[in-house]
Amino acid sequence: MRDYVYGNTPCFLESTWAVDKKDRGADVIVYGVPWEGGVTWGDYTGVELGPKSMRLASARYSGYLPELDHINIFDHFHLADMGDVDVVPAEIDKTMQRITTFSGKIWERGKFPVALGGDHSITYPILQAWSDNNPDKKIGIIHMDAHYDNMPHFNGDKYARNTPFARLYELDGVRNESLLHVGIHGPRNKPESGRYARDAGAKTLTINDIRAGTELRALANDIYAQASEGTDAVYLSICSDVLDHAFNPGGPVDANGLTSYELLTMIHEFGKLGLCGMDFVEVYPQQDATDFSSHLASTVILYVLAGHALRQA
Repeated sequence: MRDYVYGNTPCFLESTWAVDKKDRGADVIVYGVPWEGGVTWGDYTGVELGPKSMRLASARYSGYLPELDHINIFDHFHLADMGDVDVVPAEIDKTMQRITTFSGKIWERGKFPVALGGDHSITYPILQAWSDNNPDKKIGIIHMDAHYDNMPHFNGDKYARNTPFARLYELDGVRNESLLHVGIHGPRNKPESGRYARDAGAKTLTINDIRAGTELRALANDIYAQASEGTDAVYLSICSDVLDHAFNPGGPVDANGLTSYELLTMIHEFGKLGLCGMDFVEVYPQQDATDFSSHLASTVILYVLAGHALRQA
């Protein structure tokens, strides 16, 4: 019988509590990055509360997915929750280094990491840590988002939420031709963002490209093939606003995004094909009275792990 939680924050999906930072034999390591840097629009803020909110929501869920051949994730994987990176408010450079150090210790163990954001700036230091641990290897990235997040800086800040892919274009460990911006849509993109991606050699699939008629699973296989070409590993980074705001009330407000079915179908395929890790970012609990977006995080991660389990079988 499940123990009820009366206070504090539970581990994600009732995983093993690894407060001592030992993985305790886990196959999958979950950790939070409760970081929010510069806010790019008015008072739309609170993303640093995302890891706690996603953990709280996850207490409602098992690892069983009847629609995916009755798979139970916990028959395949042992999860451990390593807690949160100890970010330092208003200390951007120091926080980026702490994320890199924390993530590096997880990469060293060869486990499957799942990072809960936080704003999207966290992806760069996570993959900086991968590169540091794999100096002679290349990584491909499937970046699912409404926005490119590849501006050179935000008011001088090179590590703002709208800059991480500009930094990743510069990272030796990333093969830019295997970096795919998937699901891009909407007028909150800047005209120069598409140019920056092209100049770096990265590829773009807009929302219209996804809906051009190719069957979703076949499309996911094609995306993965491009991300894995010439690389040693593929990483998945999901911003909640790749979803239409109807499916994502706790994320940035962007219309004409993916449905939850489209997102889950594609990421399950990516998991089956082989990922080295993932992050899920940009959940704003203060904007979401029902915590729908925090609840969605459990399903998103379980669908990836279901694919990962099939690949491991």
